[in-house]
Amino acid sequence: MTKRIVHDHHHDGIDRRGFLECMAWVGTGIAWTVTGGVLSSRVFGQDSGQTKKGDFTFVQISDSHIGFSKEPNKDVVGTLRATVDRINALPAQPELLIHTGDLTHLSKPDEFDTVNEVLKSAKVGRVVYVPGEHDVFSDDGKQYLDRYGKGTRGLGWHSFDHKGVHFVGLVNVANLKPGGLGTLGTDQLDWLKRDLAGKADSTPMVVYAHVPLWTVYAKWGWGTEDSEQALGYLKRFGSVTVLNGHIHQIMQKVEGNATFHTARSTAFPQPEPGQAASPGPIKNVAADKLRGMLGLSRVDYKENRGALAIVDATLDGAAKDG
Repeated sequence: MTKRIVHDHHHDGIDRRGFLECMAWVGTGIAWTVTGGVLSSRVFGQDSGQTKKGDFTFVQISDSHIGFSKEPNKDVVGTLRATVDRINALPAQPELLIHTGDLTHLSKPDEFDTVNEVLKSAKVGRVVYVPGEHDVFSDDGKQYLDRYGKGTRGLGWHSFDHKGVHFVGLVNVANLKPGGLGTLGTDQLDWLKRDLAGKADSTPMVVYAHVPLWTVYAKWGWGTEDSEQALGYLKRFGSVTVLNGHIHQIMQKVEGNATFHTARSTAFPQPEPGQAASPGPIKNVAADKLRGMLGLSRVDYKENRGALAIVDATLDGAAKDG
C-alpha cells in the first residue's frame, strides 16, 4: 500500500486526484520508508531489521503553542508533557529532538520558560529548534534568539552534522503576515548555498523549517514563496528529508529524491486545507478524541541504506510510519 502525490498539474504540490488519499494518512498506523525517493510502507512495529552500528533515531515535535488556553485544548502544557512521556518511552533513546516552531503562543518570557522546563525532562541527546511565527511576532524574535540563538545565523538558521547526516534548520517566518506565504530571503538562501557546497552528493540531508517548504495550500499561506531556490540547491543529493510544522496535521509528498513531511501539533488540530473558511484551531473536538489528533514524529536512520523511516505517533498511543 503506497500512496504519494504524483500528479502536480498546478505545480502547487497538490494532486487533485490523490489529495483525499493524502489526507487519509492522518491517524493511520502505517510506516513509510523513503529509499532513493520512492515511498514504501510497513505496519508500525513490524520488524525492520537489527540495529547496526551508525543507526540512530531522532524525534520531531511541533506547534506546542504554550500559552494557548482555549478550545479544544485548555491544557497545552499537559499535552506537551504527554508528548515527552511518549518520547521517554521509546525503546531507544533519540539522539536528537527537533522542535519545528511555535514553541509558544504569544512569545512571552513565561511561555518560553515553561517550554524549557517541560523539554528538559526529555531523554534525548540534544534539542534543536527553529522558530514559528508565534515565537517571533511580538518582539522580532528577541526572546527566542536570547534563548536559542547561540551558534545560529540571522533569525536562527543553522546546520550541523550528526553521524554522516547533514541537518539544516531554516527560518521562513520573518515578517510573516496572516494568510501570507513564508519566505527565506536572500541572505539565508546565500548562506544555504555556501553551507551545502562542500557536501558530497551522497550525504543524507534533513532540512527542517516551520512553514512547509512545498505549497500545501497557498490560499491559507501554507507554503514558502522562495522555497524553489532552496530546493534547487538540494536536488543533487541522493536522500533529502524535509520536516515542517505549522499546519498541525500530517501530509506527505515525494518529489525525486526528496520526501516532504508535515507534523501534527502537540496542542490542537487545524482543518484540512480548504475544509473551513480559514485555518485555526478545530474547536468542536471531543475531549476523548483530542489526543488522537496530536502527536510526534520519530525518524530512524540506518547507515548506508539511504533511507529515513518516519514514524508518527498520536498521544492516545496509536502510531503510523511515514
